[in-house]
Amino acid sequence: MLIVVSPAKKLDFEVPAPTKKFTQLKELDKSEALIKELRKCDAKKISSLMKLSEDLTELNIQRYKNFKTPFNLKNAKQAMFAFKGDTYVGLDAETMNESDIDYAQNHLRILSGLYGLVSPLDLVQPYRLEMGTRFPCLGSKNLYEFWGESITEKLGTLLKNEKTLVNLASKEYFSAIQFKKLNADVITPAFMEKKGNDFKMVSFYAKKARGMMSRYIINKRIEDPKDLIKFDVDGYKYNLALSKPNEPVFTRS
Repeated sequence: MLIVVSPAKKLDFEVPAPTKKFTQLKELDKSEALIKELRKCDAKKISSLMKLSEDLTELNIQRYKNFKTPFNLKNAKQAMFAFKGDTYVGLDAETMNESDIDYAQNHLRILSGLYGLVSPLDLVQPYRLEMGTRFPCLGSKNLYEFWGESITEKLGTLLKNEKTLVNLASKEYFSAIQFKKLNADVITPAFMEKKGNDFKMVSFYAKKARGMMSRYIINKRIEDPKDLIKFDVDGYKYNLALSKPNEPVFTRS
């Protein structure tokens, strides 16, 4: 079973990761090419592209300037520990033991607008470049076109053994995968909160729940997709009435 998740805007490069293990990105040359193109953009262009405030624009322009290879533990950090958004609060990677980290390295992938398909221990540097950014680059009209083929190819190779892809990424990031080319079952869980007499998806909670399910799969070493419906973390329960084939829904009051 292979899991894909989105990255996060919130980052932490101050606190060291709980492991010294790391791996290197497979297509860092493509990331460098994107950085070179981003460096050509002035503040007005960056702000418009990413809808950033003046302070965030300047922060990310400085990040592009500071981007430097090769990556090492002094100038970069393992991706799973660098991202700190809601999904990563749910994942709670800092409390993983070495065995869990190794399992995550083999069964979890992060989709990134700058780095493509990222393994948990791949070193990354700080950045902001969301997959949905309308950024024409190097002959591609956007980042979906820039990354889509290579992300799909790498996932296809991994899924020759796994056969099941659990999509715990946002629609924005999962859209980078040409999933019709994958020879695998794609399962997309959804998480909902009870509001009055109905259940509704609340973005903050859904993002955190995606991380919690990722951690659940890692902790339980789940291989059979049927076992996903046993997910019962933080009050969530499988809701048969709202679920569809390959789209299990988990609800809580």
